Amino acid sequence: MKFRPPDPDFAARVRASFERQAAMKLIGASLTTVEPGHAVIELPYRPDLTQQHGFIHGGMTAMIADSAGGYAAFTLFPADSAVLTVEFKINLVAPADAERLVASGRVKKTGRTLTVCEFEVAALKHGRSTVCALGLQTLICLAGRPDTPEMRAAGRGAEGG
Repeated sequence: MKFRPPDPDFAARVRASFERQAAMKLIGASLTTVEPGHAVIELPYRPDLTQQHGFIHGGMTAMIADSAGGYAAFTLFPADSAVLTVEFKINLVAPADAERLVASGRVKKTGRTLTVCEFEVAALKHGRSTVCALGLQTLICLAGRPDTPEMRAAGRGAEGG
């Protein structure tokens, strides 16, 4: 699907928002792709992000999947808006046995208020890619509430996470 973002500076706005996410910094995730209706987030393996079997924890998988879908939606929102996840469903279809996880979010249906995205997370190891998670999410466009430090300081930014 081809999308036309209403904000010509959507990529810079999305990247700036991602840089303000302390949680993504904490786990070492990076935003590698920002296109209209599409975003990719990568997470390298670290032992402190694993569960008891040595796989990257499902919570980390869900975290980057949620953000990839959220930023895919955010690329199509007006400049003076913010994005929040309303709900998401994730299926962990294989262990996240990876050197790196790659979460890709894509817009399926965009509306004035709600946008639906799908996401997929691939586990990359030894040159092979295995899908480890699939999901669907709904996001809300908070119009007139830009995702900026100035608006949050004034008490008019998006609440929640």
